[in-house]
Amino acid sequence: MTDVAERDTDVIAPAAPSLAESAETDGVEFLLATFVDLNGKPCAKLVPVEAVGELEAGALGFAGFAAGPIGQRAHDPDLLVRPDPASYTPLTFLRPGLAMVHCDPYVAGEPWPYAPRVILRRALERLAAAGYDAKVGAEVEYFLVDRAADGSLRTADVRDTAARPCYDARGVTRMYDHLTATSRAMNRLGWGNYANDHEDAAGQFEQNFTYADPLTTADRVITLRYLVHMLAERADMTATFMAKPFADRTGNGLHLHLSLWRGDEPLFPAAADDRGLGLSPVAYGFVGGVLEHAPALTAFLAPTVNSYKRRGATSSASGATWSPRVAGYGGNDRTHFVRVPDGDRVELRGGDGSANPYLAIAAALVAGLDGVRRGADPGAPCGPGAVPEDAVALPPTLLHAVEALRSDPLLYAAFGAEVGAYYADVKETEFLEWHQTVTPWEIDHYLTAH
Repeated sequence: MTDVAERDTDVIAPAAPSLAESAETDGVEFLLATFVDLNGKPCAKLVPVEAVGELEAGALGFAGFAAGPIGQRAHDPDLLVRPDPASYTPLTFLRPGLAMVHCDPYVAGEPWPYAPRVILRRALERLAAAGYDAKVGAEVEYFLVDRAADGSLRTADVRDTAARPCYDARGVTRMYDHLTATSRAMNRLGWGNYANDHEDAAGQFEQNFTYADPLTTADRVITLRYLVHMLAERADMTATFMAKPFADRTGNGLHLHLSLWRGDEPLFPAAADDRGLGLSPVAYGFVGGVLEHAPALTAFLAPTVNSYKRRGATSSASGATWSPRVAGYGGNDRTHFVRVPDGDRVELRGGDGSANPYLAIAAALVAGLDGVRRGADPGAPCGPGAVPEDAVALPPTLLHAVEALRSDPLLYAAFGAEVGAYYADVKETEFLEWHQTVTPWEIDHYLTAH
């Protein structure tokens, strides 16, 4: 006779629905089969449900070189994408019959090693091999702008002119239609939107959703950027996630909340902590790794020339830049590179709105895991508003960031030669071509990409 434990092992979980089944349930007629290039640009083909079988079979091809920087040349074979059914996202509230699915690019039957989503998957495999899982949350900031009669870009809400408009109930109410449309979208998708607020600068907003596994969170950042862009355009506005679109205002951040787990057990909290932050040795090792690799990490957290206009700012209309210049850490203090709001997680505050979420999360996890493995010691935490004397200065320009990446064997190797070459050579070329000539008002080029 089979005992209860043995009988339980025979229970077969129901199979996840196929894309065709999900599409039929939701009344979807077309799927945006989506991947991103190294810059984070969403690339997609619109696939009718009648061809979903070909999509699932990996028969949908893209000219990778044409799509954007993703390690391909003009004469290379197609990127063939394979959809991840877990990322299926119905968007019927945006367009009737529309859905999105995130895909992993393949070439010659193998995952394309320079595709950002594949890179994050490989980072997660290394994390799992070391016995860890991770959870990640993301804070996505953006501006809403439109054009004045003379064609210049301006804040979409012309009444939003205060120097310190953060959390202004009036500003939130004037943008009620856009914010609530985005909130409803996130909640319909099961993301758990829990706050929508006016951020620090005039015209700037943030909409938060619940943390998840790293791949899901990265997918959702890309999807949210797409939704915000589309919903803004519906209202004759333009959304931009550009790092520093206005010289006199705070820039856009992409703050990441990170924690390590083992199954359902969180590994960061500790009841006893002599340093007073409620963190475990594993958490301090993670923080130590992030701080030690911070200069190289910056190439992924702040990947454009414009990023360093945000990083280099000394003031803003509100009186703060919220952009750290050194790799320090401390408690519930938003001026640090790594903030510890509680023992459950740490917040990496060095990222900006131009960051590719797959690469930024992968780099942070690789750096943190290195610190855990070596038992890295981040030293004593900084007090409120303090700047540690021995903290490493963050790169002041993109050129310095790519030089730091070249000098960091761990991160350079972790991302592969082609990705390393892109960030250390193509990005340097971008710096040398643009140097410091890009002004905060020359944002048209960035509005499409970011």
